Amino acid sequence: MRNARLIGIAGLAVLAATVALAQTTVNPLPEDQPAQTTPIDAASSTDMDPVAALATTHWGDPQAGAIKAGACAACHGLDGNSVDPTLYPNLAGQGERYIARQLALFKSGQRVNPIMKPFADTLSAQDMRDVAAYFTSKRSGAGSADDTVINDAASPYNGMKFYEPGQRIYRVGIAERQVPACFACHGPSGSGNPGSSFPQIGGQQSWYVARRLQEYRSGETTEANRTNFDIMAKVAKHLTDEEIASLASYLQGLHNRADQVAAADTGNTAAADAAPADNTAAPSP
Repeated sequence: MRNARLIGIAGLAVLAATVALAQTTVNPLPEDQPAQTTPIDAASSTDMDPVAALATTHWGDPQAGAIKAGACAACHGLDGNSVDPTLYPNLAGQGERYIARQLALFKSGQRVNPIMKPFADTLSAQDMRDVAAYFTSKRSGAGSADDTVINDAASPYNGMKFYEPGQRIYRVGIAERQVPACFACHGPSGSGNPGSSFPQIGGQQSWYVARRLQEYRSGETTEANRTNFDIMAKVAKHLTDEEIASLASYLQGLHNRADQVAAADTGNTAAADAAPADNTAAPSP
């Protein structure tokens, strides 16, 4: 019994020594050890403002975007050409950065549209780039401009075809009113400038172009960054209703002749038959 007690005491001594050893081999934590932190830049883009979050993205993947754009087809068409030209704008061929930014504006509420908001809310910043890349890869079909002769004695454009005042504004502007030629930013065929995020406007629905120009002319926007808005506001404020309507009609029929030829070769007669349109050469005053 005495031997058993001695063995038990010895065992406790060994256990105590082991615990003591374990405790002394742990590196003590300094009292001034900083708490673990995560840099703000490393935070998830889902926690950022949707527009600001675009800065964390990379160029979009059209193949990934094809899947994500499925919900867009009901209104904007599978290839970005509107299923109903009287209701929905075309997206095909539009610049990637421009589309992505508009989606971010819808999601943030800076651009108000009750139809687009629910769709934009489901997209991450990279989703927006992917969807945009998909539509950018598509070819926009061309519409047609209204060539009805203006019959209004009170109009300064009386006797001209309806689209012709808009054509002149697009090509040479209105110098006396400080309206620059539209093609300087949007290109001879209205294909835009992706580098500067100036949108494609050639072939766009006339009602949509007119509505946007009227919004610019009002000078009022809910966008936090007014830079691009103010560029257009300074132009649109000098345009009359008649000029906006004419310009919108001209743009609906404006397209690249090379696209028209390609459309004819592929049997897309709707695009091939569209008129009046310009070629890609820069217009002379």
